[in-house]
Amino acid sequence: MEVRWNERARKALRNSTQYILFHFGRKSNEEFLRKVYQTERLLEWNPNLGPAEPYLADAPVLYRSIVVNRLNKIIYWINDDVIEIVDFWDTRREPMAQAEQTQ
Repeated sequence: MEVRWNERARKALRNSTQYILFHFGRKSNEEFLRKVYQTERLLEWNPNLGPAEPYLADAPVLYRSIVVNRLNKIIYWINDDVIEIVDFWDTRREPMAQAEQTQ
């Protein structure tokens, strides 16, 4: 399946990488990005891998999430033959506030 990142998700990922690069250096940032893209490839082959996202249970579509590392997860839904990544959540943030922004 094709994977598409929307602008919100791209921006959140970009913010995370900039933070990691500034505070932890290039090597940490490369490892982080490798894990993100590894997770993306897993989704390409196993789109239903992530469980339903409980904070988005009332949304009009079935949002799923998959943990990238202990601080981040990818929020996505399946639209025909496309996996739409709609957010890149920082798990330290208030989940309900992010859920409202994603919908």
